[in-house]
Amino acid sequence: MKKEDCFYLGKIVTKYSFKGELLIKLDTDQPELYENLDAMFIEVRNTLIPFFIESSQLHKSDLLRVRFEDVTNEADADALIKSDVYLPLEFLPKLEGNKFYFHEVIGFTMEDQNFGTVGKIVGVNDSTAQALFEVENNRKEILIPMNDEFIVKVDRKTKTIIVNTPDGLIDLYL
Repeated sequence: MKKEDCFYLGKIVTKYSFKGELLIKLDTDQPELYENLDAMFIEVRNTLIPFFIESSQLHKSDLLRVRFEDVTNEADADALIKSDVYLPLEFLPKLEGNKFYFHEVIGFTMEDQNFGTVGKIVGVNDSTAQALFEVENNRKEILIPMNDEFIVKVDRKTKTIIVNTPDGLIDLYL
């Protein structure tokens, strides 16, 4: 399994018991969706390795207590602490309306209600306080804030996001 075919679920933060149980800090608003999984991928030395789950249960809201097959002692568990955990993209719940996953909108066309076609979304920059759409227009990069007030419609059928940006924002880049 390749990392680009997966999404980040969380990080193994600590051992839970001396029998190899681990606690995973989940990066989700809906931890209950991931309580009864059969397996997950753990990144070990830049490779995703499948680990099969013997038992799991939620522990203190966003922590998942997991016992993996073949992880039966403290040494096995210690080797996995601080490892990232992934699941295949098909495990993501489907979003509707104007909600979307960042990876889902790469390749969509962006149209502004006043400006017209802005360009193709080539990435999302979420390293700043405000996430930004990275839109390419004739080899020029346009950054559009990912603001709920700007997003008018996410049309999955036509792979288009319609926005209504403040006057002059797009012109700054062109």
